[in-house]
Amino acid sequence: MNLTQICQNAKAASTMTKKLKTGEKNSILNFCADKLVENTKFILSENARDLENAVKAGIKSSFSDRLRLDEKRIGQMADGLRDLAKLDDPVGEVIGMKTLENGLVVGQKRVAMGVIGIIYEARPNVTSDAFGICLKAGSTVVLRGGKEALLSNTAVVDVLRNALCENSYNSDFVQLLTDTSRETAVEFMKMNEFIDVLIPRGGASLIKSVVENATIPVIETGTGNCHIFIDEFADFKNAIDITVNAKVSRPSVCNSAEKLLVHKNAAKEVLPEACKALSENGVEIRGDEASRQIVSSIKPASPDDWYTEYNDLIICIGIVDGIDEAIAHIDKYSTNHSESILTQNYANAQKFLNEVDSAAVYVNASTRFTDGGEFGLGAEIGISTQKLHARGPMGLKELTTTKYIIYGNGQIRI
Repeated sequence: MNLTQICQNAKAASTMTKKLKTGEKNSILNFCADKLVENTKFILSENARDLENAVKAGIKSSFSDRLRLDEKRIGQMADGLRDLAKLDDPVGEVIGMKTLENGLVVGQKRVAMGVIGIIYEARPNVTSDAFGICLKAGSTVVLRGGKEALLSNTAVVDVLRNALCENSYNSDFVQLLTDTSRETAVEFMKMNEFIDVLIPRGGASLIKSVVENATIPVIETGTGNCHIFIDEFADFKNAIDITVNAKVSRPSVCNSAEKLLVHKNAAKEVLPEACKALSENGVEIRGDEASRQIVSSIKPASPDDWYTEYNDLIICIGIVDGIDEAIAHIDKYSTNHSESILTQNYANAQKFLNEVDSAAVYVNASTRFTDGGEFGLGAEIGISTQKLHARGPMGLKELTTTKYIIYGNGQIRI
């Protein structure tokens, strides 16, 4: 099928998904979860071919980590669908009904978006996650993954589509673009006749391309140049533990810390131990001149380093005069994803919370918690770093829209 036909089919199928009852959605999700597990061997065989091609292409190890599936990850993909089935259905929720002086009863009702397009990079788990969250939100989904994960994504979508057919539902509830060329991607971004919203998940270049080329409304997600600021009033041991967790626990994801700012009054005490702990975990450390005077093994940072989301075991360190300089630095270089201050000073904590303009702002905690599941929202499709429609983890409610509903008893406008 050509792109237009795929999008037309998604539009037609969306008239069915928006009518699905909650029990039907949950039954589909649980059945699809079982089928993912049953087809583990098939999915892993296709994923192995993708990984082999990635090695031949010289792709770095952190990228391969995002691409790699194993039995545990497929089990997690299945559990993600089962968890979605347990969540409240947002579709049909009525919000804020009120009676006006003229007797009209006015409120809002949460409804499905319709068709959601998602463009993403080498994370095959996104394929099942996106299908599940869009289905529970009452929408169909058209997926365009990266070429590096094409075989894995195709395998997952084949399993999902077969499961839908087996239950007498339209397999076009989920579709995958197998043409991963840039030309087709740009054409996809302009399918606003059929696609209601487009969500890019990936690095800065992908998101920039979508924002610049799309005529479909776009929700920006993902790019995470996240900062940790160790204040002079921090608990230094705790600060080092948090910093290591934020950088090391999964360096390839968007909520991993990429920059470490340290108050000048704390630097001589905390920086050597922080660098030692990071180095022991395989982290390459770059920094400004002030940090290099304290720890000579730190590599010099380039001007571009401060803007870079590494998605790798690399961190860049800067020494700041105080909280105001830390906030100014974050304001200049951040992608407005997640930032954290480590401090025991209440006034500084509140100042940081109030003045840092990011989707998630922490006090004494790792940035790695920026996630729909960790925030108690259940599944999420990504972290929105923009301000319109949704900001932060995008769960089920954020993948719906609303319409006004009005009850009257014969009113006419004079």
